[in-house]
Amino acid sequence: MKVKLTIKLMAWCLIGMWLLSASSTVFSESDSVSENPEQVIQNLQSALLQVMRESEQLGYEGRFKFLEPVIEQSHDLELIIKTILGATYWSQLDKDQKNLVIDTFRQLSIATYAGRFNQYEGEQFEVIEQRTLPHEQTLVRSQLTKSDGGTVNFDYVLQQTEGRWRIVNILFDGVSDLAIKRGEYRAIMQRDGFQALIELLKEKISLARQN
Repeated sequence: MKVKLTIKLMAWCLIGMWLLSASSTVFSESDSVSENPEQVIQNLQSALLQVMRESEQLGYEGRFKFLEPVIEQSHDLELIIKTILGATYWSQLDKDQKNLVIDTFRQLSIATYAGRFNQYEGEQFEVIEQRTLPHEQTLVRSQLTKSDGGTVNFDYVLQQTEGRWRIVNILFDGVSDLAIKRGEYRAIMQRDGFQALIELLKEKISLARQN
């Protein structure tokens, strides 16, 4: 029993060391120069492919820990949740409520990636184009080619926050993730209030963890 326990602990230590090494590699590359929008997307998608390839070894918790710094650096999660709720609902929240919804939304965003990108079957990402949008935003168009030859189109909208380009919206085959969440979250706030929204986000986190 002691031998099996020792082997198990060594395996987890090796995984932990790999996660730290891989994450530091991602950030050492991205922090060495000021990323342009296309580079932000390429680094994100490179990390997603890496975690997909190591999915079975990492498990959900490992994927979450690996992707956590990647998502936080590439997405402006605070601005996204503010935009989803809108100025009216956001102004109604006190400081503690704002911090709670930002943190819960952050956990959900990472959990969603960790839950969805959970296996690798030869998928490949390719950046198609980058172009300027109004309001000092930039669009990066990318395509995921699946193992069966099918494709999924990702349109990333980025804008600069404190000198860094970060994602503020993603369109999947033309459908805006921001718009979907805006309708869902605001309906919950209007009908059931703030705490119901938090419970909804936590429920979604639990569902993502099952993958």
